[in-house]
Parts: sequence; C-alpha cells; structure tokens
Amino acid sequence: MKLKTIIGLIAIAGFSSLLLFSFGKQVGAYMDFAEAEASGARAHVVGTWVLKDQAHYDPVENLFSFFMEDDLGAIRLVRYANTKPASFEDAEKLVVEGHLEDDVFVAEHILMKCPSKYNDERALQAAEPSQP
Repeated sequence: MKLKTIIGLIAIAGFSSLLLFSFGKQVGAYMDFAEAEASGARAHVVGTWVLKDQAHYDPVENLFSFFMEDDLGAIRLVRYANTKPASFEDAEKLVVEGHLEDDVFVAEHILMKCPSKYNDERALQAAEPSQP
C-alpha cells in the first residue's frame, strides 16, 4: 500500500474513535424509569403525559413540570428547565432525555410525537378499494 493510503486510514480510524468517545457518553439508551434509576446514566424515556395531573410552568424559575407514565406504567414527575414545548398537549407520545435525581426525572430535552394529519387519510385510503 502507498504511504498516503496508510496515513489516510489511520486518520479515519483516529477520527472515528474520537467521535465515538466524545459523543458516546452524551447519547443515552432508551429505558423505562426503573432502568434509568438503576443505571444512573443519561437516558431517553418514552411515555405519555398523565392528563389527570396538571402541568405547571413557573416563570420565576423558568421550570416546566409534569407527570409522565412510561410504557411499563411507572409514573414520575418530570422537570424541564425551559418553557412548555409547543403543542405539548397534542402529543401522542413523549420522549424525555435526561437523568433521575431523587425520584424526579430531570429532562434536558423533550421530544414529542404528535398525531399526524395524514393518519386519517391513510386509513380512509386503506378502507376504500381502488377504482380503476
């Protein structure tokens, strides 16, 4: 092999290792609340907003809090140091990214899966046979 090829491969391997090392700790796995608590690591928890418990925003502390139920049925208080995300109430599912502190999930990011306006159209298309 040529010297330039070897140097290029070493540079690519080094850059890839650096990326994995740098970003590997930032990306948490998808877990439920119990797994996130047991691991103590940064996690992504998927769940739904518990509608019976009101969400609350404190403008003085810039803190949004709500209760969320994970996919296994565990309910935890979630605190998010930011304003309430737009269309929060419309979300079908929530993904909170953060960590647990004293039975409270401290979210750094909130992702929402909102209902698609195309779901109804697709269901109608599937129900109606195609006309030639």
